[in-house]
Amino acid sequence: MRQAFIFLWIWLATLWPMFASAEEEAVNGGYRGIATLYYIVIWSILSFGLYDAFGKKALYVGAPILGLGIYLILPST
Repeated sequence: MRQAFIFLWIWLATLWPMFASAEEEAVNGGYRGIATLYYIVIWSILSFGLYDAFGKKALYVGAPILGLGIYLILPST
């Protein structure tokens, strides 16, 4: 589990500038880039809560469902 969190932090540190500046490049930009950042943080906290409360099997089932649900509620561009 520790390796997964290390990988997550490395991934976020690598891609964070791309997400943060994504809307600056667009002419009629929206809030999808910053909303993606917020929803990724929310998703990771909820996934850790699943793991903490229900165990590894619930994490494997619930995390993709949470990720899909969060993707569907992102604002349109």
